[in-house]
Amino acid sequence: MHEELADRFIAAITGGDVDTLRSLYAPGALIWHNGPGPGGGSEQSVDDNLRTLRWLSRNLGDFRYEEIRRDALPGGYVQRHVLRGTLPDGSPLEIAACLFVTVDGAGRIARIEEYADTRGSDPLRDLAAAQRAARA
Repeated sequence: MHEELADRFIAAITGGDVDTLRSLYAPGALIWHNGPGPGGGSEQSVDDNLRTLRWLSRNLGDFRYEEIRRDALPGGYVQRHVLRGTLPDGSPLEIAACLFVTVDGAGRIARIEEYADTRGSDPLRDLAAAQRAARA
């Protein structure tokens, strides 16, 4: 099982440690998220994903993953969790999600398919839109 990799990945996300995150991804890794788009979602490159994760760590107070459950899969693992944190306005955020993680032969993350409660992430989309509008 890839327990150590998964634990390092979560710690780097919540700590905003982009260098460690980058080192955990295989070259050319892709991250797919459910939601609108062709095939029911969209794919991100590592660089795009790192920008997203860095933004989360900067904008959520008490950012954490809880209720983590993991199971080994051939070539990777599946993780169910609840992402929790506090938005800048003080309101709580809670998003249930499931990750299917493919790990390459070198022990690095080659692909993630993330299925998240898209309604739960509405406050994050609203926050990002408000930040973009304030910069315009």
